[in-house]
Amino acid sequence: MCGIVGVLGTHEVAPIIVEALKRLEYRGYDSAGIATVSDGVLDRRRAVGKLVNLSDHLVHNPLAGKSGIGHTRWATHGGPTVGNAHPHQAGPVAVVHNGIIENFKALRTELEVAGYAFQSETDTEVIALLTRKHIDEGHDPREATRLTLERLEGAFALAFLFQGEDDLMIAARKGSPLAIGHGDGEMYVGSDAIALAPMTNRITYLEEGDRAVLTRAGVEIFDSEGRPAIRAMKTLDADQTRVEKGGHRHWMAKEIAEQPVVLADALTHYVSGNDIQMPAELPDFKGIDRIIMVACGTAFYACLTAKYWFEQLARIPVEVDVASEFRYREPPITANTLAIFVSQSGETADTLAALRYCRDKAAILAVVNVPESSIARESDVALPIMAGREIGVASTKAFTCQLTVLALLALRAAGDRSTLPPETLATHLSDLRGLPALISQAMACEPHIRDIARKLAEAQDILFLGRGAMYPLALEGALKLKEISYIHAEGYASGELKHGPIALVDKHVPIIVLAPRDSLFEKTVSNMQEVMARAGKVLLVTDSAGAAEAASGTWELITMPAVSSVFAPILYAIPAQLLAYHTAIAKGTDVDQPRNLAKSVTVE
Repeated sequence: MCGIVGVLGTHEVAPIIVEALKRLEYRGYDSAGIATVSDGVLDRRRAVGKLVNLSDHLVHNPLAGKSGIGHTRWATHGGPTVGNAHPHQAGPVAVVHNGIIENFKALRTELEVAGYAFQSETDTEVIALLTRKHIDEGHDPREATRLTLERLEGAFALAFLFQGEDDLMIAARKGSPLAIGHGDGEMYVGSDAIALAPMTNRITYLEEGDRAVLTRAGVEIFDSEGRPAIRAMKTLDADQTRVEKGGHRHWMAKEIAEQPVVLADALTHYVSGNDIQMPAELPDFKGIDRIIMVACGTAFYACLTAKYWFEQLARIPVEVDVASEFRYREPPITANTLAIFVSQSGETADTLAALRYCRDKAAILAVVNVPESSIARESDVALPIMAGREIGVASTKAFTCQLTVLALLALRAAGDRSTLPPETLATHLSDLRGLPALISQAMACEPHIRDIARKLAEAQDILFLGRGAMYPLALEGALKLKEISYIHAEGYASGELKHGPIALVDKHVPIIVLAPRDSLFEKTVSNMQEVMARAGKVLLVTDSAGAAEAASGTWELITMPAVSSVFAPILYAIPAQLLAYHTAIAKGTDVDQPRNLAKSVTVE
């Protein structure tokens, strides 16, 4: 969600911080601000809307100083107003905050009774005022900050700046990610290393409960118990932080187009000949009698798809849970359970909380796109999906890479448990290796999909139908469409059509049917015929065999290359993504930063 940047530099930091914040725009935000210390004087500038508004404000009202903190805010407590924008300042203290302070109401009441007045509706302002209160009581900034952190409940990543302290910044994290950047006579703080990439490639990731005291000479880190701690410094490759659209109009278009390459990268990373190469820490699936899969959003639909693979190929029972509900059920976890957590960012707050619930109860495996993320670090073993950095809020290449890695994991499980003969395993691996080429072929349908999308853009409601492993893809297709085009869309299992959704069918509602010519095709076609009998507008997505058999009478047709029925969901994600993208283009919405959404959801 929100973005944090802090700089203790040797040059004027306001323009540097604005540029760094631009690299975090993909996270989603609705206001932005900067605070600096110049000759001991603490000052700030804030603006609502895009960063260009803050830049304009800074042109007319410059902000001097070589020490500063900046923030892009995604509104939680209080609307997107200048008064609610970060940084929040209380006398000699300025603070930026990602996360939610759960006990802010109690702290606010306490501070109001003590005579401190609030200027915003946010939970964050209690942090600034509580720190000011401790300074008023005679504590120096380091001690005042420590005392404040002890009182906070909830999730946070924080950066503090202080009046009269040109060479001091304090940072802390609990539940939300935060990185420290090391420069030459300069130090940096960022909620994502990508923001710091133009300034440094030397990064230290704070761990849960850490507090960091930065000066230009370096950083002191203290753990959750207040003890001095040493955290490893990592040198990032340039490819890990490169953010270029490569000539594409949008990040989403670039990331859709990258899928043949990144899927091939994932397959190369995990497959050698007919061997699936996984980390040695991965448990032997012969000893696993149950799998729990937990995720949010698109990653949740990847898990729903993988459930079919684990159960059909490896014969292991699988439960799939939405992370935000999982731990509140307090599910019993039996021995020999493998818990799999899937997250693009590796920082998803609900997924991380679910992981911590399972700690010491089950073996924990993470499927993530960021190897240095909290979820990866806190798992017994982490499998990177090799998608490369994904900037667009609507996940595309991360989804298909998640599916590819989960498919390989299911095949590994089948091999461990001897539920498939070696020749069948080899055939499945061959089918997976063929997917990058098939995806490239599917991309050739884009001009036709663009034409269809112009018609879809006129609809107010759209239904997606799928059967078997195509059902989760119907859910994912509906999610993609609604999140970037703002058209109401729902995904259903084809067999559920007559249990309610068919009441919505009329000539104004397009029905997108995802139906490769597989063993379930005839049943799906029967459902499709029921739709057409009621004047429904069917967009059939199938292969040439399916088109020859069932395209008659449909409204529109998208023809995919023939593909193994097992792994068809990976290929059929492409037309679903392209339909959403071009429908959003036709409607003129903000494709890469859709309203109200954030790339990484780091609060519950």
